[in-house]
Amino acid sequence: MKKKVIAMFMATVMAAGLLVGCGGSAEKTQESAATEETAEETESTGDSYVIGISQFAEHGSLDNCKEGFLKGLAEEGIVEGENLEVLFDNAQTDMSTASTIADSYVSKKVDLICGIATPSAMTAFNSASKAGIPVIYTAVTDPVAAELAKEDGTPVGEVTGTSDKLPIEDQLKMIRELQPDAKKIGILYTTSETNSESAIAEYKELAGNYDFEIVDKGINTIADVAMAAADLAGKVDCISNLTDNTVVSALQTVIDAANKNSIPVYGSEVEQVKAGCVASMGIEYVSLGEQTGKMAAKVLKGEAKASEMPFEMISESSCYVNTAAAEKIGMEIADDFVANADEVFEEITVE
Repeated sequence: MKKKVIAMFMATVMAAGLLVGCGGSAEKTQESAATEETAEETESTGDSYVIGISQFAEHGSLDNCKEGFLKGLAEEGIVEGENLEVLFDNAQTDMSTASTIADSYVSKKVDLICGIATPSAMTAFNSASKAGIPVIYTAVTDPVAAELAKEDGTPVGEVTGTSDKLPIEDQLKMIRELQPDAKKIGILYTTSETNSESAIAEYKELAGNYDFEIVDKGINTIADVAMAAADLAGKVDCISNLTDNTVVSALQTVIDAANKNSIPVYGSEVEQVKAGCVASMGIEYVSLGEQTGKMAAKVLKGEAKASEMPFEMISESSCYVNTAAAEKIGMEIADDFVANADEVFEEITVE
């Protein structure tokens, strides 16, 4: 497949009214034949691209990010199977695997890498920065803490994307409305995930404003979730879930522990609510991915460099409720709260 040269060079060449193709036919040795072939390809298909998508874990919110990312690219005329080849790999919550995936994309000289979730974004940038390959990330809670952006939001290199920073204050307000007498909120998190540490710090900073105490419990691997969730569920009035990739991958284990103690689990996005969390003030991940895809399209087309675009966020949160999950633990939710929710689910859907 003919590949697009890096954005800065392409912009210069296009300004001069020229077209450059990389990776043309190896059999064509005469300059005139190569030029003729390039012209024919450009006329019929235009520029084509190869990108790598590295996803850190397999769960609904990140799957939605990928779906939205490809949708955003397609809306800008970059369509998989037409002028776009996509290499996709899932690290299954393993950092070393994420690093290997990123190195593989660099060795294949892809035009761009998309890192879905903080660990994949960090490993992608570490691998791609020296090769000059731009990285576009999504579902990164705190790009500054992940050392992907400066304090003012500008990129640290050829890397940018979108943040899925949780609307934590909205979540605390929601929990207080649904549980007027609750005192302790439990949070389970992976100690190696920078995104989770940032979210917990904000929870603790704001919890006192709503008369809550945060009880957090760290884990190292997915094998730790069952014991940690059982212990935490016995000490708190509810559990508020983060976008922690390891914990979300074991969400049913957390919900089962909470159900045994008749306490609700609050999600951080819609897929978690579908799967059995009682409610959430969260963001919509297909839209987040779509926003990210449009940013990637600008880089691929040479309209902007990743280093020129500060990371972006979705500013509004949405309220999701699962009445079946509430009924399962005997929790009553006011009719007006359900009526005002952005989306209500009346069954638990576990994929």
